[in-house]
Amino acid sequence: MTKKQKKMLIRILAAAALMIALRFVPLEGIPLFLLWLVPYGIIGYDILKKAWKGILNRQVFDENFLMAVATLGALAIGLLKTGDYDEAVAVMLFYQIGELFQSYAVGKSRRNISELMDIRPDYANIEQDGQLVRVDPDEVEIGSVIVVNPGEKIPIDGTVESGESSLNTSALTGESVPRDVKPGDEVVSGCINMSGVLRIRTTKAFGESTVSKVLDLVENASSRKSRSENFIARFARYYTPVVVIGAAVLAVLPPLVRLVLSLPPEWGEWIYRALTFLVISCPCALVISIPLSFFAGIGGAGKAGVLVKGSNYLEALAKTGTVVFDKTGTLTMGVFDVVDIHHSELDRETMLEYAALAECASSHPIAASIRKAWGKPVDLSRVGKVEEISGNGVVVEIDGKQVAAGNSRLMRHLGIEPIECRSAGTIVHMAIGGEYAGHIVISDVVKPDAAEAIAALKRAGVRSTVMLTGDGPSAAAQVAEVLGIDRVHSNLLPGDKVDKVEELLKEKKAGETLAFVGDGINDAPVLSRADLGIAMGAMGSDAAIEAADVVLMDDNPLKVSKAIRIARKCMGIVRENIIFALGVKGICLVLGALGIANMWLAVFADVGVMILAVLNAIRALFVSKL
Repeated sequence: MTKKQKKMLIRILAAAALMIALRFVPLEGIPLFLLWLVPYGIIGYDILKKAWKGILNRQVFDENFLMAVATLGALAIGLLKTGDYDEAVAVMLFYQIGELFQSYAVGKSRRNISELMDIRPDYANIEQDGQLVRVDPDEVEIGSVIVVNPGEKIPIDGTVESGESSLNTSALTGESVPRDVKPGDEVVSGCINMSGVLRIRTTKAFGESTVSKVLDLVENASSRKSRSENFIARFARYYTPVVVIGAAVLAVLPPLVRLVLSLPPEWGEWIYRALTFLVISCPCALVISIPLSFFAGIGGAGKAGVLVKGSNYLEALAKTGTVVFDKTGTLTMGVFDVVDIHHSELDRETMLEYAALAECASSHPIAASIRKAWGKPVDLSRVGKVEEISGNGVVVEIDGKQVAAGNSRLMRHLGIEPIECRSAGTIVHMAIGGEYAGHIVISDVVKPDAAEAIAALKRAGVRSTVMLTGDGPSAAAQVAEVLGIDRVHSNLLPGDKVDKVEELLKEKKAGETLAFVGDGINDAPVLSRADLGIAMGAMGSDAAIEAADVVLMDDNPLKVSKAIRIARKCMGIVRENIIFALGVKGICLVLGALGIANMWLAVFADVGVMILAVLNAIRALFVSKL
């Protein structure tokens, strides 16, 4: 509890104790009234002060004004008619209890989120004269070497110069599995060094590092309001003056009608009903709980490694009906691997050895994947004459034999008939000594969780999944079939992807969101064009954090469905609070106007509903089981 909250708790306890004591005081009239003003003043002086300031500042219609008018009116009725003052003090007491609870709950949720995002480094270690000196991360220049000891946070993005360790990336990604690093590996700020001492050469200034970008994103998320929040703000602006006018009409009109009908006006009864009406009508539950729901939802998403740039994007995410994926780097690893060898009489080892020797001089990714599959140093002394045939492949002399590696056109150019392959991927045909030796199938490897990610999206209620790729039709169709994707568009250049998203936007259902998921590096135009841009694997990627509306800090496609489920849970809580608060208040307003509800029920309709709505809102913070 904060100092301010402790002070309020003392005031509440003191006022409650005095209320109980005054029930047993044998006094009446003015003396009793004056005694009841003591607990009323203790518990309500700040509300009266705020109401008066609001009147002076011409911002009259707020919850402080409603509470002040209602409780002062109840005191007046007690003095002039009933002699009963406990209702007036009780209304103020329970209102302050509700305010204390709300303050504590909001503070707790803020602390939870701060702990979840506790990635801001306090210092960086640099070596000076053989000693480690702690400096402000802002003072470290690009290219400096910093030392990170076990248990410390990496303060600035960089590359490991020396040392090996495991990094805890959970504050950024939401994943508990450590990441091993060694010299040459890139590391990002915000991770915690778990074991060895690391020397890191910085590649960015602190202000441009991942930790700064992420913190800036989270801290500014509350400035982007959702439609629900904007609705509540507009609603409260008009609602409060309307209920004040309604209460005034309820206090004056029925007695006047009764006078016209020659009946007793019963002014006290109708003023009491009007004051009850005012207490019931206070819009605190909505004004507090709706922004808190979004705040908690964004915080819970951050805990899971999903950074949402504003509650408007959280609202859009909950309405996702179509998810469009870029293939490479999103659903697949983005690295080419040898997946099979067909129609070869040679063993796999020998086939890969000849292919690696043939491709020894090429920098093409396909050649690199063959050399990686071979996995041994290439003996260049075995390689003689090399003839590269542009667009087709290479013909190389190896150990005095002619070896050709390339596509089917190369084989036919050499007078060799290749055996066509029906597998999806890039096919490298091999010929050794003028004879066909088989072919190697190379493919971009599908991520282990990709198929489950698509299935999870469908379980989450996503109507359509689409894949966009620059690959050929057969490779694209095979990946789509393996993953269970509904539609696939192949042979697309980056500009074509924007056009395709434009087409899909025209086809989507009204009220639905079309989300595009990319790796955030080459997809900025498409991320910007979709209703919602989701960048995946963005830890360390400035482009992703800038271009996307939602940022997934690791490259697990399962996070997309998790993000949607988090958003839908949050929006469900928002709807529950709106319906519950308006429903209870509506019923109690009618009961108050009819004289059935008294001040005690009014207190529940205000404070009770607010407490329940705040408790419900905090549920949005807990997303681990989604």
